[in-house]
Amino acid sequence: MERKIIIGTRGSDLALWQANYTKDLLEDKGHQVEIKIISTQGDRSQQWNTSFDKLEGKGFFTKELEEALLNKEIDLAVHSHKDLETNNPAGLMVAGVSKREDPSELLIIRKEFVDKGQKFNLKKEAIVGTSSSRRKSQLLAFRPDVQIHDMRGNVPTRIEKLRKGEYEAIMLAAAGVERLELDLDDLHVEYLKPEEFVPAPAQGVLAWQTREDDEELMEVIDTISDLDVRIRIEIEREILNMFNGGCQLPLGVYCDTDEDEEDRLKFKVWLSHADSWEKQPKQLYFETLDTDGFSDMIVDHVRNLKPRKVFLTRDLKESDYLSRALGKLDFQLEGKSLIEFKQIKIKQLPQTDWVFFSSKHAVRYFMNQKPELPEGIRFACIGTSTSAELRTFGKRADFIGQSTDIKLVGKQFSSKIGNARVLFPIARGSMQSIQWQMVKRDNVFNLEVYATLKHSIEISAEHEILVFTSPSNVEAFFEKNKILPHQKIVAMGESTGKALEKEKHKIYKMPRSFDDLGLVQVILGLS
Repeated sequence: MERKIIIGTRGSDLALWQANYTKDLLEDKGHQVEIKIISTQGDRSQQWNTSFDKLEGKGFFTKELEEALLNKEIDLAVHSHKDLETNNPAGLMVAGVSKREDPSELLIIRKEFVDKGQKFNLKKEAIVGTSSSRRKSQLLAFRPDVQIHDMRGNVPTRIEKLRKGEYEAIMLAAAGVERLELDLDDLHVEYLKPEEFVPAPAQGVLAWQTREDDEELMEVIDTISDLDVRIRIEIEREILNMFNGGCQLPLGVYCDTDEDEEDRLKFKVWLSHADSWEKQPKQLYFETLDTDGFSDMIVDHVRNLKPRKVFLTRDLKESDYLSRALGKLDFQLEGKSLIEFKQIKIKQLPQTDWVFFSSKHAVRYFMNQKPELPEGIRFACIGTSTSAELRTFGKRADFIGQSTDIKLVGKQFSSKIGNARVLFPIARGSMQSIQWQMVKRDNVFNLEVYATLKHSIEISAEHEILVFTSPSNVEAFFEKNKILPHQKIVAMGESTGKALEKEKHKIYKMPRSFDDLGLVQVILGLS
């Protein structure tokens, strides 16, 4: 390309980083590039009393750049893709997108307000700075005790306000902080996984916007664009468009891909949607091998979602996230364990380097006996729910399984520890699914800490969704009940699924994670 490419950008540190990153990519391809700074309404609004949730995604950070493109003052506008409206102005188009930086949210906490016994390690009733309705909605769903205060300014300004004590914690996009290489050693940083705390559509991606008639530049942009990222974020942006949303709408959408057992590409979408930030968001997970009509199906499901009557084979507490979230969405949830537990006294502990907990019950019946553990011992948990239980005893897991595939978790753990010795506190009669994946079987020690006793009861036929939490609960259920045609089934884990199949019930759903959020997602997905 003979002509010099003029890049238009906002003047903030982050916007200039994005422009210079794009400039470097183009210069590496042999093109001449110049950067032109353009002030936008969003930049000027930082002096106003306008909340950022009314700006982001509605053209406040992009309008002047787009006008400069149309007037041919610049050739290429560089945007944070999440700031762009879902429909381009006439004559403009997004010619390409960058690779995706970490889409996670950061919760940045002043160290004196860290509490490792609380969700996200944030102390109770902390003052958190954010003006995003999406972040407010999800944070209050998980932590209704916190106080939300609006926050304005660019990324460095917000962090400086945190340091000065205007807030006890703030929320920012990981991508922006990492791009600026900011020093946060004096602060505690929590990375909130996008599968749990769902980011804005296209978060972490740059959009390269051009004129529709500039075919020469479009060909150049093709050489630096990431097609795989574009396919994923187009699903996210399509869902945003269908909800007619900008950041006034508390909507998070995150799409990722992996391959199924037959090496086919599987699209996975996590979504968090609420009518307003004060209300409980609907949190769902979807997956497909065929994206045709996928976004329409997701939006239709969310819009037509209806409260259901749910029975869970687990005793419930009002403080449980599952109870709170479904209750605020008007679901009728009944929880009753169909089994009872009896503690088995620990007589002697073998020498071990790790303790692996495969359930919350294993944590309770082991830790409640206050065993004398060697200094430096490390802990592992099957999933986030079990690790949360371990935190109530003042301990943190050094390994947490992130999959519902028990064999995969076992193999990942075995790979991590090598020849280390592992103690497994278990129930009497445990299937020992994790243990069978250990390479060094001689270093595996099982310790029975509780026994399971069946306590079957009759379950009302009015329940539309049945959630089975263990094989023992499945066996106890079928002693006095049967599954009816109108009832939908959820199985927590492969062993629970196999217990259902043994009773000739092969149609069931499994949550993506062994925690309350995973259950919320799968229950809403069936509603």
